[in-house]
Amino acid sequence: NHFFVAHVFIMDEFNTITSVIKVFGLSGFSFILAVFLTPFFTHWMYVKKLWRKNVRERSPDGSKTPLFAALHKDRETSIPRLGGVIIWVTVLLVSLFVWALASYTDSVFWDKVNFISRNQTWLPLFTLIAASLIGLADDLLQVWGKGGYVAGGIKFRHRLFLVFLIAAAGAWWFYAKLGWETIYIPGFGDVFIGAWMIPLFVATMLLLFSSSVVDGIDGLAGGVFGSIFAAYGGIAFFRGHIDIAAFTGIVLGALLAFLWFNIPPARFYMGESGILGLTTSLTVIAFLTDSVFVLPIIGFVLMLEVASVLIQFASKRWRKKKVFLIAPIHHHFEAKGWPSYKVTMRFWIISVVCAIIGLAIALIGR
Repeated sequence: NHFFVAHVFIMDEFNTITSVIKVFGLSGFSFILAVFLTPFFTHWMYVKKLWRKNVRERSPDGSKTPLFAALHKDRETSIPRLGGVIIWVTVLLVSLFVWALASYTDSVFWDKVNFISRNQTWLPLFTLIAASLIGLADDLLQVWGKGGYVAGGIKFRHRLFLVFLIAAAGAWWFYAKLGWETIYIPGFGDVFIGAWMIPLFVATMLLLFSSSVVDGIDGLAGGVFGSIFAAYGGIAFFRGHIDIAAFTGIVLGALLAFLWFNIPPARFYMGESGILGLTTSLTVIAFLTDSVFVLPIIGFVLMLEVASVLIQFASKRWRKKKVFLIAPIHHHFEAKGWPSYKVTMRFWIISVVCAIIGLAIALIGR
């Protein structure tokens, strides 16, 4: 009996240690790897001059944007746009590294540390890579000045359709393969929604896709997404979804490395090559952790950015006048005279506070 108890205690300790290494160790490794790779990638982007050749002077509805052009003409045409590549490439490299060690060695340790699993991380990893490749194509078209969008790039409706296909595939996987038919609402418990899971999943991903407008000021998107992924990593960890927590930790490590070079003055912008993958994989993580109903709280800044754009478009269409000087809202504060770093840091603070509140509701609500 004493031998059995000792054996169980040792195994529990081993599992705890490997879980901590899987989440926190891999997060640190992701940060170090991204920090090491970024200077080489940055140098290449500047050599190839991977930035817009012309600043955007019209909004998607065709109206002129003289304030935006005046604020950003010097930066948009001299700063590379493909910085987001470093995020998903780092995540992919860490994933392949851990998977290879677990697959081609006989080490029990690496089997435990391996976070690639069918029920937890296949789908977020797939959506991250697939959507990021779409974003990469869009950024490259903008750099080359080609495509049908305002300043080059993939037309909005075409990007929307491609993200819709990813969302539909993810929704089908959740419903048909993973058998998800309920959604948890804090204070109410599990609610059966059946096949309504599919449109809810698709609508959530498309809403987050619209929040890509947050990438507009040095350091803004990196800090906001960092707090969001940290919150969902905490939710996953405390609920025992260790593989998801490891995945979010690796994304967070890469985001922090990106932010190291993206804080004012930014060496590069995230671009669609980063933000599309982050928004789509965030949708998957919110559903996998059964915490989608705290997403508007944790991702409050994203919701605020989307709402400001919708309000601006609606007001211009039906009232024939603007609500904000520029939309999305972070540009409004710039136009009012706030330094960009003040906008960024105050939005960071709001994002961190909302992430903490959302994390608390998600955990206490259970």
